Amino acid sequence: MPKKAEAPVSFESALQQLEQIVSRLESGELPLEDALNEFERGVQLARNGQQTLQQAEQRVQILLSDDKDAALAPFTPENE
Repeated sequence: MPKKAEAPVSFESALQQLEQIVSRLESGELPLEDALNEFERGVQLARNGQQTLQQAEQRVQILLSDDKDAALAPFTPENE
């Protein structure tokens, strides 16, 4: 059964959710299946956060480029 596509969350919200997931996992009180589900969600959030950081880094590199004659163009992430 395919999972529902979840609405994208902000980077800050994803980071907060990750912190909560880590706390719940470290508590050791979750049943195995719940712990696995939490871990899976954490991996998804971490990957999305990593992608967001990479896109931000690309934007900064474009803005700090030494090529003054480079044409300016709006930044468009690859996955959108």
